[in-house]
Amino acid sequence: MLAGMRLSLRTVPCLLLLFGLQTITAQAPLPRVFLVNAQVLADEKAHPGAEMLKLAKSAADKALRTPPMTVTSKGMTPPSGDKHDYMSMGRYWWPNPATANHLPYIRRDGESNPEINNIKDHEALTRTAESANALALGWYLTGSEDYAEHAALLLRTFFLDPKTAMNPNLEYAQAVPGQNTGRGAGVLDARGFAYAVDAAGMLAGSKAWTAEDAAGLTRWFTAYYKWLTTSEHGKQELAATNNHGSWAAVQAASIAQFLGKTDDVRRIAEQVRDHRIPDQFDAQGMQRYELVRTNSFSYSAFNLAALTQLASIVASTGIDLYQPVKPGAPGMLTGIDALLPYDAQHKWPHQQITKGKEQDLCPALVGSLAHTHDAKYVDAEKRFGCEPSGVTGLQDPEESH
Repeated sequence: MLAGMRLSLRTVPCLLLLFGLQTITAQAPLPRVFLVNAQVLADEKAHPGAEMLKLAKSAADKALRTPPMTVTSKGMTPPSGDKHDYMSMGRYWWPNPATANHLPYIRRDGESNPEINNIKDHEALTRTAESANALALGWYLTGSEDYAEHAALLLRTFFLDPKTAMNPNLEYAQAVPGQNTGRGAGVLDARGFAYAVDAAGMLAGSKAWTAEDAAGLTRWFTAYYKWLTTSEHGKQELAATNNHGSWAAVQAASIAQFLGKTDDVRRIAEQVRDHRIPDQFDAQGMQRYELVRTNSFSYSAFNLAALTQLASIVASTGIDLYQPVKPGAPGMLTGIDALLPYDAQHKWPHQQITKGKEQDLCPALVGSLAHTHDAKYVDAEKRFGCEPSGVTGLQDPEESH
């Protein structure tokens, strides 16, 4: 994520959990949001706290400076010949020194190839989602139509305008030169869609976000959800056992909620509770699929960030992902607790080639504190330097340093 836009993403899923009032607001319709408790959001609107309002307005004011962004502005053209198709390059893939043409690219885990910055589609998607979310929250809490108008413009430009809209697929995401034109791992690029979905939910009722806009976004995500759940790349990512699969589940559950596919949401929640979490965590809470990474602390925290988001998204089903499928079995809280000893003063005993790992755990700490109200997580937030303007769960570990 870009520095300066970090605050917006933490404002909605994290600050509402920290500052949201617990009073019950009668009659006011609840917003269709899934990353946070809709009742808490409605209560905050009815009785805004000064700190929450200040942070939300600050984030929205910054987001007003985000220009409309589109995948059609990239200088390169996807193999389809259509610039409306999203395109990106794999982060950890580098020119091959053993071949004359440097193909096929080879993987250097944990080392970001700056060539990825030659294609701006990932930046456009992420900044659109985070900025629209911050602006929508600003409108929801303050009623300022300036915020709503700019949020609507960002969403229309990226998703709805026929001249600039992204096609609802990720066929050409995270391509590896000399190996493929896109792969399942590229689905990870779109984890910001959950924030765009919530932005639309908060904008409902504003003058700027029309019924036509809402219907258009529903059509877009209907098509994307079909691609995500039926395409080879989508099915591959949803089946991934590591953080990729967890983030794909975040996308699928959030979009299914948005589309009213409650049976799908429950199915996703049950699969995560019954299979994904038991498979990922050992008895001590360590994550077998993340420990193999060169930044194993960061990726363990990254996976936990996905699971805590997912727990919020599926909470309406009555399934509590913080509770293990069997009493006493390892689960999300076991995984969070396993990382707690390793703050800046205590070395992580596994490989971690990138320094400054500590704030990577903050999104999971915020979620676990809001869910459990356990004082140990209050202490942990202080030790790990968790601030409202800190890093977010949407960042790749190498983006946060």
